[in-house]
Amino acid sequence: MRDFLLSLTGGLVVGVLFSLVKLPLPAPPLPGIFGMVGIFLGGVLMDFLFRTFNERKKAEVSHD
Repeated sequence: MRDFLLSLTGGLVVGVLFSLVKLPLPAPPLPGIFGMVGIFLGGVLMDFLFRTFNERKKAEVSHD
C-alpha cells in the first residue's frame, strides 16, 4: 500500500509542476490508461483463477 501512495504522491507532484511550467502532462491518452488497467485486472484475475483451481486440485488429491 505504501508503494501505491508514494506513486500517487509522486504523480501528483509531477502533475502540479508540469502545470505550473505550462508543459503538457506526461500521461498517455485515456484509452491507453484503460488498456493498462485491463492488463492489470487480467493479471489479477488469472492469479485468482490459478490459486482457486490449484486449491481445488490439492483438495481432490488429499481426498483420494
